[in-house]
Amino acid sequence: MDLKLFNTASRSIESLVIDLKKTLKIYGCGPTVYGAAHIGNFRTYVVQDTVLRLLQLLKLPYCYVRNITDVDDKTIRNSIAQGKTLSEYTQYWTEIFHRDCHRLGLLSPTIEPRATETIAAQQELIQTLLQKGHAYVRKCSVYFRIASFPSYGKLSRVHARMLQTQGVNSTGKSNDADEYDREQIADFVLWKAYKQTDGHIAWESPWGKGRPGWHLECSTMAHLYLGQTVDLHIGGVDLCFPHHENEIAQSEAAYGAPFVRHWMHIAHLQVEGQKMSKSLGNLFTLDDLQTKGYDAATVRYALLAGHYRQPLNFSFDLLRAAQCALQKIHAYTHQLLQTVSVPEEAFCALISRAILPAKCVFLSDFFEALLEDVNTPKALGCLFSFLHKHPSPPSEPTSFLNEWAAALYALGISLEGHKKEPIKIPHEVQQLAQQRWEAKQARDFSKADQLRQILQQKGWEVFDQKEDFYLKPTSQTFNQSLR
Repeated sequence: MDLKLFNTASRSIESLVIDLKKTLKIYGCGPTVYGAAHIGNFRTYVVQDTVLRLLQLLKLPYCYVRNITDVDDKTIRNSIAQGKTLSEYTQYWTEIFHRDCHRLGLLSPTIEPRATETIAAQQELIQTLLQKGHAYVRKCSVYFRIASFPSYGKLSRVHARMLQTQGVNSTGKSNDADEYDREQIADFVLWKAYKQTDGHIAWESPWGKGRPGWHLECSTMAHLYLGQTVDLHIGGVDLCFPHHENEIAQSEAAYGAPFVRHWMHIAHLQVEGQKMSKSLGNLFTLDDLQTKGYDAATVRYALLAGHYRQPLNFSFDLLRAAQCALQKIHAYTHQLLQTVSVPEEAFCALISRAILPAKCVFLSDFFEALLEDVNTPKALGCLFSFLHKHPSPPSEPTSFLNEWAAALYALGISLEGHKKEPIKIPHEVQQLAQQRWEAKQARDFSKADQLRQILQQKGWEVFDQKEDFYLKPTSQTFNQSLR
């Protein structure tokens, strides 16, 4: 079996693995640690995690580098405002990020470098670019000269548009509107000269006191730990331009080798059909959603509900559907373990060391969907289609157990912390819900509303889907329903 991913550079789906004996070199843009990561950030990390899990199931070795950006305008500004050193401030938010990653079941990176740990290497990269004529110094800042790199824009296809706007007119006078004295507006900063608003946060350099630019940090860390060419670079689609474009320019201009073989970008996340923003109050963190009754496992499942290359509408209906789906998966797993007389602890150990069988007998459609550009919605559809056709474990449950363990591992579904028994819905409640559904289909909305109210009085919420419905106990009856 082979893992195929859409390559942003070629605009086509390609095999990720070329040499089975080679360790894959993977770089993922990590967080800027000035606050808690929100669910939009974590969509990217959950997709990254799914790729890593598939590689592990295929027994393909990799080195995964995910950086920590711990110096930029926001970290400097916020640390000064709170009267903390930069390291104190960023360490706190780094620990919060690690906590949330653990809650979501994300695999740890092989290496997790911090930008502030690689300042010397970043300065070496700048020196190389200056020596090769790809950079220039202005007022103690250093800029990348885009005009020196003809293929700039090959990833995002923005080259022509960017070079239409000049930061320097025909007389050589710089544009007064620029914050810095650049030859072109499109030229980007490699080293930022110190400003008084930076407080005590600065490093000495051959060009004067200052700090590195954001784009430079990632190029340096990727080269430092993965070499000149990275096999797979992953990030949100918002980073394609200018961040990843600038990474390419810096790295290829300095080292003369292709920077990345395969680019993978994850689409935006919307919340209830709207763009995420603080002003709309829909920029949720894991803690925010937990206070609303949704745990991290539910959030992870919801983030996998849509294909990573398409915008995902993250809604509370989606979270409720994710809760219901996870309940069904856990109930089925408990039934399977009872059938084969396998303790849950032993099965959890099997999940942790799961590998993909050379030939899948039961869940081949599920794994084929995941391996074909991480098509999680299709894979989940295949999984529940199988459960619908096989409400009881297959006649060969022992061999099926390995495939089921591999499926749960691929999705990052853990049995820890979940109730073994499925929620028991009283027969009377199920009948009322069915009557309500039939009334709604007959467009008798008055009767449907009355039945909904009766269900609520009995401690049950009913949620409609496209072709059916599902029930969820209210918090008052949740514990009783599990008895």
